[in-house]
Amino acid sequence: MMLNPDLAKLLLRLCVGGLMLFHGVFKIFSGADIYVGMLESKGLPGIMAYGVYVGEVLAPLLILVGYQVRIAALLVAFTMVMAIYLVYGFEIFALDSYGGWVIEHQLLYILPCLALFFMGGGKYAFFKKEEKIKA
Repeated sequence: MMLNPDLAKLLLRLCVGGLMLFHGVFKIFSGADIYVGMLESKGLPGIMAYGVYVGEVLAPLLILVGYQVRIAALLVAFTMVMAIYLVYGFEIFALDSYGGWVIEHQLLYILPCLALFFMGGGKYAFFKKEEKIKA
């Protein structure tokens, strides 16, 4: 059996970047006003709400094309950590009405993003680092 870790990284990038981009596009059309209120209710500046566009539009696009994947993955993971804080606060160990963990959805983005951070984006990318010539 032939193993191809770079293909696996590409599939992970397409999954994480593509699915998160849907959330970001929705927020472009619906606006960030609701998030301004959520942040202000937690004592944070409302202007931070516009960071959702970085974490859910720009970073997923970078992940999809393979440019600065490690940084972009950290941005998406941070966005999800903020979503957990804003929506659930410190009640992260609760179960939803179906018996699932309330932060399950966010973890399904955080953990693959951490994997991308540690592995990098792989060789199937539009933007690749130049290989250094060993002397």
